[in-house]
Amino acid sequence: MEKMKLHSPNLVQENITRIRELFPGCVTEAHDEHGKRKVSVDFDQLRQELSESIIEGPQERYHLNWPGKRESLLTANAPIAKTLRPCREESVDFDTTKNLFIEGDNLDALKLLQETYLGKVKMIYIDPPYNTGNDFIYEDDFAENAEEFLKRSNQKDEEGNRLVANTESNGRFHSDWLSMIYSRLKLARNLLCDEGVIFISIGDDEVSNLIKVCDDIFGAKNSAGIFVWEKKKKPSFLRKTMGSVTEYIVCYAKNYECVGPFIAGVGEEGKKYPFNNAGNTYSRLIFPPGSVIFSCSDQTIELQDMSEGNIRTVLIEDVVIENGKNKNPLILDGEWRYSQGSLDTFIADGDEIRISRVPFRPNYINRNERIKKTANLLSHRINSIPTNEDATEELRDLFGTDVMDYPKPTGLLKFFVKAVTSDDQLVVDFFAGSATLADAIIQANSEDATSRRFIMIQIPEACDEKSEALKSGFKTIADVSKERIRRAGTKIKENNVIKAPNLDIGFRVLKVDSSNMAEVYYAPDAIDQGQLKIFTDNTKPDRKPEDLLFQVLLDWGVDLSLPIRKETIQSMTVFFVDENALVACFDTGVNEGLVKQLAGLEPLRMVFRDNGFVSDAVKINVEQIFKQMSPRTEVKSI
Repeated sequence: MEKMKLHSPNLVQENITRIRELFPGCVTEAHDEHGKRKVSVDFDQLRQELSESIIEGPQERYHLNWPGKRESLLTANAPIAKTLRPCREESVDFDTTKNLFIEGDNLDALKLLQETYLGKVKMIYIDPPYNTGNDFIYEDDFAENAEEFLKRSNQKDEEGNRLVANTESNGRFHSDWLSMIYSRLKLARNLLCDEGVIFISIGDDEVSNLIKVCDDIFGAKNSAGIFVWEKKKKPSFLRKTMGSVTEYIVCYAKNYECVGPFIAGVGEEGKKYPFNNAGNTYSRLIFPPGSVIFSCSDQTIELQDMSEGNIRTVLIEDVVIENGKNKNPLILDGEWRYSQGSLDTFIADGDEIRISRVPFRPNYINRNERIKKTANLLSHRINSIPTNEDATEELRDLFGTDVMDYPKPTGLLKFFVKAVTSDDQLVVDFFAGSATLADAIIQANSEDATSRRFIMIQIPEACDEKSEALKSGFKTIADVSKERIRRAGTKIKENNVIKAPNLDIGFRVLKVDSSNMAEVYYAPDAIDQGQLKIFTDNTKPDRKPEDLLFQVLLDWGVDLSLPIRKETIQSMTVFFVDENALVACFDTGVNEGLVKQLAGLEPLRMVFRDNGFVSDAVKINVEQIFKQMSPRTEVKSI
């Protein structure tokens, strides 16, 4: 029996609980003065989370550490002045699609998505480099503080090749890989909703380190398990001790308490479980409204009618319903095999309780169409999960050649998509590769008549000069990714014209680039009086109005997949995002008449170019006009 506290709340522990929710990696195990183990705050790590520079001061404690961990955290938290520029010519159904393809460094992309998609992603899947000694990883720059990072990120991107081979001769072989994955997972966690989960494919080389990193970022209590996938039908004998046929998919939840079961499917015909045993005792059970089916003597079945406080008294006598419950619980002949709690669970799961009319005795519980949970073994032999050989055949079928090494099969990723997501939920992959996940989502949507959405992120990594991809005309892996979605989408739609006529096979291409704003926008104090004429326009000369629009969407945290309409009003180009969710005009020469016309539309948000007004007087009057005509509109300028 739980004892009463008989003391005021322990505010320290409550604060630790709050810190743990925000920063799971900052709460660890320690020993008190009596040697007893307790949960405590790792203040060094917490200071690093809240700092823009590296904090020194190591202490002995239980945690995962490596050279560069603090720098990696600094990199994850450092701001950038970059943007996403739309590319209509490479997109499919740009104006109507809900899907995004982001081309660029995934660290930058994840940072840019933080405000817009904070807590909105149901599932993340990634297949990062496995660190076998031959894989390429991101070469992140840890040598600068947040202010320097911000300044550099505003300049034209001249970083060159961001991917470097992480060979086993590298003295920081594991450390570099851990730093790379750590910063990206820190940012990815923020995107997940409370019910969200992340799946990470990994090989033998880093699986143990990956689990420790995820424990640090997500918290060990949020581990949802590890899937073992049979990737090959025949073993590879590269090791002298054994042949390998498996890989791992590590799974963590944002909040394990909120995550439901991973659904593998639905049983065709459930078993009939006896609901009572022979005996001479009596039990009182309460049956919620509509939960019982009575089998009558003539074999007909009538559903219990509890509407309007009624029950069919021709079947059961002496029933009084108050607040939707039977005031006099049924006294049923027989010893119940299950408790009231078990009964409530069965009913909540949708099981049918069947009771014979004479005698009034529970007959059986019919578990028809019971949800089957996923097993952690994913096998082509047991549950028909495809292999790497199948993945290679899929790409050959689409491209006629092997355009990608070691792709994942769509059947594997579709298994996860169907297990944890449903209609209109968002899925992200920031190591997109050949865009297998996008293909899998479109397939799943066509089969389920659903509209899950995806965001694919892939750096424009140059294709190897000897690769089939380059021979086929693809300069970068990102080019392969986009073409794979185009071809797969077209094929899937052609095969499902009747079943899924509204299938979304499109995607908006957005490319990571330096900010649209000139340096003067970020450092106006650095410009002297003699240079003012040069900087009358605070945007870069090569940027288009739609480029500015997408940077505004990012800054305001507006969904990047919302429909965009362009209209000409008083000879000015005006953008309407999701009709009146956001209205923008970046033209110059905006007069008071246009301002009043736009205010009359009562948009939720309105944005102009700062130097776009015909006069200073019009600029001064804008806020007053909106206060009078559309007081709920939030007005800003760039």
